[in-house]
Amino acid sequence: MSQTPLQADIKSPPPSSPLPTHISGFAPLKIPLFRDRWIASTISNLGTWMQDTAGTWLMTSLTASPLLIALMQTAASLPVLLLGLLAGATADIFDRRKLLIFWQSWMLVSVAILAVLTFLGHISPWVLLAFTFLLNIGSAMNNPAWQAIVPELVPRELIPETVSLNAASNNLARAVGPALGGLMVAAFAHTGPGAGSVFFLNALSFAGVIWVLVNWKRIPLFKSALPSERIAGSIRSGLRYVRYAPDLQSSLLRAFTFTFFVSAIWALLAVVAARDLHQGALGYGILNGALGIGALLAATQLPRIRRRVSADHIIALSTLYNVATMLVLAYVRTPYIIIPALIFSGAAWTSTMSTLNTSVQLSVPAWVQARALGTYLMTFQGGLASGATLWGFIAEHSSTSRALTVSAAGLLFSLPFVYRFKILQGPIPDHTPYQWKRPAPVISTALGLDPDSLADPNLAGPVRITVEYRIPIDNYAEFTRAIHTLRGVRLRDGAFRWGIYRNATEPEQLHETFIMESWLDYLRSRERVTTADRLIQDRVRTLHQNELPPKVSFQIYAREVANPTPSQIPTDSF
Repeated sequence: MSQTPLQADIKSPPPSSPLPTHISGFAPLKIPLFRDRWIASTISNLGTWMQDTAGTWLMTSLTASPLLIALMQTAASLPVLLLGLLAGATADIFDRRKLLIFWQSWMLVSVAILAVLTFLGHISPWVLLAFTFLLNIGSAMNNPAWQAIVPELVPRELIPETVSLNAASNNLARAVGPALGGLMVAAFAHTGPGAGSVFFLNALSFAGVIWVLVNWKRIPLFKSALPSERIAGSIRSGLRYVRYAPDLQSSLLRAFTFTFFVSAIWALLAVVAARDLHQGALGYGILNGALGIGALLAATQLPRIRRRVSADHIIALSTLYNVATMLVLAYVRTPYIIIPALIFSGAAWTSTMSTLNTSVQLSVPAWVQARALGTYLMTFQGGLASGATLWGFIAEHSSTSRALTVSAAGLLFSLPFVYRFKILQGPIPDHTPYQWKRPAPVISTALGLDPDSLADPNLAGPVRITVEYRIPIDNYAEFTRAIHTLRGVRLRDGAFRWGIYRNATEPEQLHETFIMESWLDYLRSRERVTTADRLIQDRVRTLHQNELPPKVSFQIYAREVANPTPSQIPTDSF
């Protein structure tokens, strides 16, 4: 039967009045929905950082092993490494509001159980690691959806300021939370009850976020009229997008390299506090809070800094400063020197992470945003997890000073190599979904395919799309440059094979060919075309010299049947 063309339901971003050239870093807080989310998130982040300090210090009371202490960072980071793509895929398929409520509830229950076990004294290093891991499974599955809803809350032009405010929320909590967590642990005669109290308060902090989400009347920016992708297919399309998106790849590479080496600070700070500076839980909380103070200061000043310093220079300067910080931690034993150094290190950390996060948010369209953010978070936490394990291993088998020195050297020597991968250069592409003026082509009824068959590659696929161009010899060089730019668009949007061929007997005739897994995948690829993609397509089409537009034909793989009936799929202008 014939299929009715399907169109995506595109929602406009939140309305906004013209913004001044110099946007205030606090402008997003004027939007009530974002403000409520930000306040609830800040409270939850406060509980998270209190738990991070209390949990790490509880581990130091349960074991003297630097490796087990460093594994607390690994337990926090590994779930994102394992689940980042899955989390992004589910956030792009299912209702993000419902997903967020579920995973926030998961984290509440995990921390509550850990609090009860700690109060009862049924706690050991491996139990603490296990529940830290469970808690961060929820965090890993929550974070891509949590970050992907940002464009649904604020206009696109406010995304850099919104990312900075989100960083400020986390780092405001980081500045206060570690000291509060350390103070609460120190207030008890034994570490266990103090840590259990912190875990209980963290469990309560998730309730505020759940309340905001329950009352949120969500209106998605992009809602496909096509059947949802399955999770495996969604993951494949996300990986395919990453593979053919150079700007996104640059952000991922820079994120992994930076976090891998700088993770030594986070992984070994508790060991430095306890062994080298002979401090207790409160002293460790103050050191951790110093990082948060610097991060908070940087987050509030980033809009001003970005107007004067390029993204690549921000990351390079942050890298050089963190090299110096790790050397200070390795060889200086004076808190009055270490604390100021950590304040500026926190500022450098947030400047880099906010810049990289913004680059990911602005470099991808809405249909793949959660998967891109999931990949970014997976890369980010993968650097933290693998780095923390390595630096903890070196510290246990050698010394903390040597581990910090090696990480500083690695960060310094990696800078010239990764600096070639540029961040946020040139104009930001317009990822608004393109509004097609022609309906999608309709499959011939002679094929005998019902709508339920269109997603099955064994019935309605693979699909080959061929576009025929007439290119004068004088335009050939320019056309090949333009068409190979279009190649990336086709592959990002769903094609798994692409080629451009020149007619051997008619040199002015060229055929572009790309293949999709199924007819439904082809329809999805039409929904995924952005305004920036269409500009690339239009550039190719302007080089076509003919009275008629380029001829497009669609072919579905011809499988052997008992009584084949020849049929053709009609051509359509593209």
